[in-house]
Amino acid sequence: MVVADSQSPDTGTILRIRGRLELKCQLDCTDAPLMHKVISKTFEALHSQVKSECCVVTVCDSPVFIWPNRGVYATPEEITPDTLCEDLQQWIQTDDQESTGKRSAKKKLKKSSGVSVINLRLMTEATRKGPLPAPILSRTVQKSHFLSTTLPMDCVVRTTSDDTIKDAFERLLEALTNQLNEMEKVTLQYMKGTTMVVPEPLHFLLPEPKGLVTVVYPTGVPDSQLETQRKELHQQFELPDDWPYFRRANAYHFPSEPYKDGYLRNPHLVLTHPTLDNGKVYLVQGIYSYHHYMQDHMDDNGWGCAYRSLQTICSWFQQQGYVERAVPPHKEIQQALVDVGDKQASFVGSRQWIGSIEVSAVLNQLLGVTSKIMFVSQGSELASKGRELANHFLNEGTPIMIGGGVLAHTILGVAWSETTGQIRYLILDPHYTGAEDLQVITDKGWCGWKEPEFWDQTAYYNLCLPQRPKVI
Repeated sequence: MVVADSQSPDTGTILRIRGRLELKCQLDCTDAPLMHKVISKTFEALHSQVKSECCVVTVCDSPVFIWPNRGVYATPEEITPDTLCEDLQQWIQTDDQESTGKRSAKKKLKKSSGVSVINLRLMTEATRKGPLPAPILSRTVQKSHFLSTTLPMDCVVRTTSDDTIKDAFERLLEALTNQLNEMEKVTLQYMKGTTMVVPEPLHFLLPEPKGLVTVVYPTGVPDSQLETQRKELHQQFELPDDWPYFRRANAYHFPSEPYKDGYLRNPHLVLTHPTLDNGKVYLVQGIYSYHHYMQDHMDDNGWGCAYRSLQTICSWFQQQGYVERAVPPHKEIQQALVDVGDKQASFVGSRQWIGSIEVSAVLNQLLGVTSKIMFVSQGSELASKGRELANHFLNEGTPIMIGGGVLAHTILGVAWSETTGQIRYLILDPHYTGAEDLQVITDKGWCGWKEPEFWDQTAYYNLCLPQRPKVI
């Protein structure tokens, strides 16, 4: 398990190449050194396949084919080795375009988060030029083990506006070669007898300037058994030992890939930050899901806001890799409170509200996460809590649940001026009952920046500030 490549996804164009290479080999004995030798020779054959003239790359959703080992020959013929990488976007078809033909250069692909991703598919020509030799059949009777698996190749390189196809494909071939080397190491390291573990490449986004890196993991080996390797990666990239950068749940999610569970992620990223005199913005760190009323075929309108805020917090811990368990539904939350002795058994299945103290208890019971509780006797006092909230988002980075009276909200950040005391709160509102429409949610303020008057100035509030476990 080692890093295969490194690049920043913030700007420019990412070329992502994926494909499957078939690893097949016959083992005539179970002697470990000899088996490893046979497997290594099979990987050598795969290296040759990637470097051969039969290797062909297609640009997904386009008529473009490129043969990187034939002088970067491409079709259509308008594409030459000196064509700029970003110009490949002109050939990519969108949903409302015809299936063939060049896209108008005036139409730009919609970019997400400042980065454009061009997806490539790694393929091999099935036919070869020239006469083919006649097939020869032979029959040998012997006992042997036949290993067969598919290697899921997945490499990324970042290009600049000046990079040509020739430049980029040289780096892509180098990345494929490096990834095969790392896959071989993982395969041999985790092989038990004649049972082979499939290597799995994953991409992780590290703090700048490190950017996006690729790591090869053994499929089926849990994160709990890879701590030593993660520590080595943290040392290699000079990362602190209190954040799980390299757990599988932290794998980078490419902008063009929808989340399969249907929940919106990080809706606050499309918002414009408020401008305060000498103010700074302090935000939740990492990824969370937006949980709100009426989701999951559950009618909790009018009583489930704190449950939904808790689910958003649980999603944060799950998607940062601190926990592997799924986000708990209402009944599981209620059962957890019964299990810790906070509620009677009749509480399960009810429509009773919960507050910040209960949220803290559930986080501890289900996730093993401790929380700090901030008590505010009246809402007007929240305007003076800028420093405490800023420090929380700087040091812990977790969403905050705030409850007061019968309402609960999630605080995702603050904009605060230390000199003037001005403050704004980034609120994720669980009372929303509509569809997962990002524009509606942000335009209507269900996720948005709020002024101090947002809070009931005379009501009391309790804030649950989850503490981040210091693990890797």
